[in-house]
Amino acid sequence: MELKKVISKCAETRDSFYLYDEKGILESVENLKSNFPETEFLYSIKCNPDPRVIRCVFGEGFGADAASAGEVRLAHEAGLPSEKIFYSAPGKSDNDIEETITSSVIIADSIDEIGRVQAAAEKRGMIINIGIRIDPDFTFDSDKGRPSKFGIDEEQAIEFAQNCHYSNIKITGIHVHLKSQELSADVLASYYKKMFRLAEKFEKICGGLEYVNMGSGIGVNYAENEEPLNISSLASDFRSEFERFRSSYPDTKVMIETGRYAVCRSGYYVTKVMDRKVSRGKTYVLLKNTLNAFMRPSLAELVRHYSGESSPAGTEPLFTSEDAFQFLTLKEGVPEETVTLAGNLCTAADVFAADIRMPKLERGDIVIVTNAGSYAAALSPMQFSSQEKPEELFLTKDGKLQ
Repeated sequence: MELKKVISKCAETRDSFYLYDEKGILESVENLKSNFPETEFLYSIKCNPDPRVIRCVFGEGFGADAASAGEVRLAHEAGLPSEKIFYSAPGKSDNDIEETITSSVIIADSIDEIGRVQAAAEKRGMIINIGIRIDPDFTFDSDKGRPSKFGIDEEQAIEFAQNCHYSNIKITGIHVHLKSQELSADVLASYYKKMFRLAEKFEKICGGLEYVNMGSGIGVNYAENEEPLNISSLASDFRSEFERFRSSYPDTKVMIETGRYAVCRSGYYVTKVMDRKVSRGKTYVLLKNTLNAFMRPSLAELVRHYSGESSPAGTEPLFTSEDAFQFLTLKEGVPEETVTLAGNLCTAADVFAADIRMPKLERGDIVIVTNAGSYAAALSPMQFSSQEKPEELFLTKDGKLQ
């Protein structure tokens, strides 16, 4: 069924909702699998934890990148076995460790955490295989590392691994994640090359690794004028490094986190016009559930207004780029006007898009926002103002609405 027809039908009984398109998700998943056949992928649940979405992705053989004990539970409920659930997050509580020590592969984020996993394993009389997250002595664009709240500095990790005397844990994998949303194949290829060199160090120190998690970084072109990441070029460069690494370490799995790539462009947020008004010559179109239901477009307006920078550092996943979302309608052949799309919340920050050109919209008309498949419903403050939450809908590959 054509997406526009589905959206129009759903809007007959709803003022706002999300629509996730399984066909689009599967196309993105297949693009990764076909270009990286030798690689295992992990789906980052925090992007979109909708049960239908994660079952779709896990059904294609992906494992889980879980950022909380709750996401470990979600992965199990979706049918994943413990060995395919990788739990990586800073600041895990003792309860988090106790709950997940046998239901996931814990990726320790600090040396203190390693000690707490050791204590939990000793209490059970078990030997637990763990991974460690490393803050390496390099970045995407430099051969010098930066301070980070994530992971263990490479130098500290090496010293610990060389001198570790814990009897109830074994370090069997490493994980690095430095950046999201990279659109340059050359930059990503250079990062992967550095990662394989880092893996070789820890293969020798740890007496072999079961896996290397390269992290995420594969970007999605949000703005229409952005050049998409050349996946085939990246895969070609990756393959040459992978084959060299595999020749020495044939039993080590190489994993990449998908980040938002699998789902971002296959989600749409749909909202209705509640009112329109002209104030001192400026036209406002008031929509149902904006900042509270899909926060990122409103945050983009705030960042643009206050930062003075087109791409301020350290703002993912709250802000990606200017013009990261398209605002579409189902109206055709209607004169355009300059409007500000605002919401129905009692705050002036509740603005989706300021001074943009749109077909003239009236009460009841539909506005469709793109790139709503990731960091959308999951990231938005839906309790704010006690508004009615938008429904999340799933369009299956055979055209059925769930």
